[in-house]
Amino acid sequence: MTCLVKLFLVFIEYRSMPRQARFVIPGQPQHIIVRGNNRDPIFYADEDYRFYLEKLKQACDKHQCDVHAYVLMTNHVHFLLTPQTEQGISKAMQMLGRYYVQYFNRSYNRTGTLWEGRYKATLIDTENYLLTCYRYIELNPVRAEGMVEHPSEYPWSSDRYNALGQVNALVAPHSEYTGLGKTGEERQAAYRSLFQAHISEKTLSDIRTATNKAWVLGSNHFKQKIANQLNRPVSPASRGGDRRSKAYKQARFN
Repeated sequence: MTCLVKLFLVFIEYRSMPRQARFVIPGQPQHIIVRGNNRDPIFYADEDYRFYLEKLKQACDKHQCDVHAYVLMTNHVHFLLTPQTEQGISKAMQMLGRYYVQYFNRSYNRTGTLWEGRYKATLIDTENYLLTCYRYIELNPVRAEGMVEHPSEYPWSSDRYNALGQVNALVAPHSEYTGLGKTGEERQAAYRSLFQAHISEKTLSDIRTATNKAWVLGSNHFKQKIANQLNRPVSPASRGGDRRSKAYKQARFN
């Protein structure tokens, strides 16, 4: 059997394998990313953004998902959602995607897929990462070179609600957010102060990796808790270590 044939058989076997189920626990927030196919734009006009947000609210209301933070970029979107049911996020994303593809294809006289595969998602450690994910999401337009200098300048995100108190029926504050203060003004001021600290490159990398690879984002204690609860690995297996080290030998043989 030639190497080419072997590679083809491996590919067929891989494609036929069932996709691993996402980590979902009702009441536990998740960071979601949806990208345009080939990183092509999915929004061109203000009407596109408005239609998408309208359908996002309808989908999340119907399938019981709370939206805590969001940003709509030119060719991808980020959400911070808490599902109240096990199938809530998947059904909401399916409904939203279907409505928007129909609208987009009709508006721009196109056919075919709009999305780059399935949405990406990671289960989030509320205590250690939730408010960081709020900031990570709303700072996307700032990290995008030449777009805006401050998150409040970008109209298609939740920042103006969370930081400034602008009315937004789509956003449902998480308890970690409401715990920032006793009044709306106190919460908004405390939230704005969080943005004075930079998110480290390591944390940015951890969020991106966990979301794109569909692993759990959190402390070791949180990951172990979720692994025990769902009875499955929640992060990639370690790649060994220094086999000559005392620590490795103890872990391997004790």
